[in-house]
Amino acid sequence: MAKPDSALLDAARYPFDLEITTRFADLDPNDHINNVAIAAVLEDARVRFNEALGFRTVIRPLRAMVASVSIDYLAQGHYPQPLRCHVGAVAVGRTSWTVQQLLVQGDAAVATARTVIVCVDGDRPHPLPDAARAAIDQWMLRA
Repeated sequence: MAKPDSALLDAARYPFDLEITTRFADLDPNDHINNVAIAAVLEDARVRFNEALGFRTVIRPLRAMVASVSIDYLAQGHYPQPLRCHVGAVAVGRTSWTVQQLLVQGDAAVATARTVIVCVDGDRPHPLPDAARAAIDQWMLRA
């Protein structure tokens, strides 16, 4: 695995963050937080980010679907220390937008994730409404 872009490891660039409590049930036999549990934490943070920017409201009656998720696991996460997930948008296309995430525990980067979300009408991609673009633009990663 290539080293992640150092700019993506700067928590100050992300406009949204939240603390997530770790659970004993998320541990694997190696006594660290399982990769599947990390993916679920990233998913929860991404959904909370979407809620914070009012995404569901600004695309109605359309829907959003995840088209792609890429996770890079950088370090082990441990119980019972909480995780902090930093989230921001990094790109807006005609029918989709991309979310970048940084998951940290203490001072250590545990994972990064990039997710492409597509606006759909039924089963087909649909152009993002102007209101959705405006909402996303306010939550872009800071320079």
